[in-house]
Amino acid sequence: MTVSSYLKEIADNAVLSVAEKDSIVRSEVALKERLGSHFGADIKKQFRFGSYDRGTILPRVMDQNSDVDYMIVFESGFRPQTYLDKLRRFVDGWYTKSQISQSHPVIKLELNHIRFELVPAIETFFYGLSIPKKDGTEDSWISTDPKDANSLLIKKNGENNYLIKPLVRLVKYWNACNGYVYDSFVLETEVLTYDYSYLGFFPPKDLKNCFFEFMKSRPELWQPQRRTERVQKAKKIIGEVRSLEKSGQWAAAEEEIRKLIPPVGVVSRRSLLG
Repeated sequence: MTVSSYLKEIADNAVLSVAEKDSIVRSEVALKERLGSHFGADIKKQFRFGSYDRGTILPRVMDQNSDVDYMIVFESGFRPQTYLDKLRRFVDGWYTKSQISQSHPVIKLELNHIRFELVPAIETFFYGLSIPKKDGTEDSWISTDPKDANSLLIKKNGENNYLIKPLVRLVKYWNACNGYVYDSFVLETEVLTYDYSYLGFFPPKDLKNCFFEFMKSRPELWQPQRRTERVQKAKKIIGEVRSLEKSGQWAAAEEEIRKLIPPVGVVSRRSLLG
């Protein structure tokens, strides 16, 4: 197996199984029914969005922080914390306390197979959908379009030989293996906005080179120390892999890349973070 085929295999397998999808759908149906029963006409609409819809969510075996984003659009008129409190009382009444936590601006509902992040929202004529600002220092709303990232991914993926969606999954797996040195959504956005074409005209043809180029582009200056250390380690391994491939040492190159992107379930988290 070459480095290219190994990375492609990891990315191709970084998808939810049929059983995982079925479990999530059943939980989502129950959640929707319970929200409707609890809030009635106070909810204008509710829907799933985020990495699950984009097809970039990782299985729990690859990312213990995988979650499904779920937006609940209320009739407007209150502060964000008011709606977060409403959602907290809802989950307190329908789910066990051990399953629930709040992390501004969402309510986290932890189930056996997946975590739902419940996001309150309001909708206005001029600003469209708004959600609580992520910075908890200010209890205010910020405009959002939950479908923006979906459109960007579709466009970017098509322009780059359909390599970007598997690349997102590969990069997110690297991030999970390294203790989440990046916010997952921010990292995914950076993958989508990076230019992988040659001289702006020729799209990439290989997932390996897309992954290497993106990782080599990661900044090291003015970054948190742990992030800088992980990025430097990644760049060092990539340099060694390229050197081994150049000299025709294909097996050694594959062994080296496994230090950066380990086989799923083979290497313990302790050794990955060591």
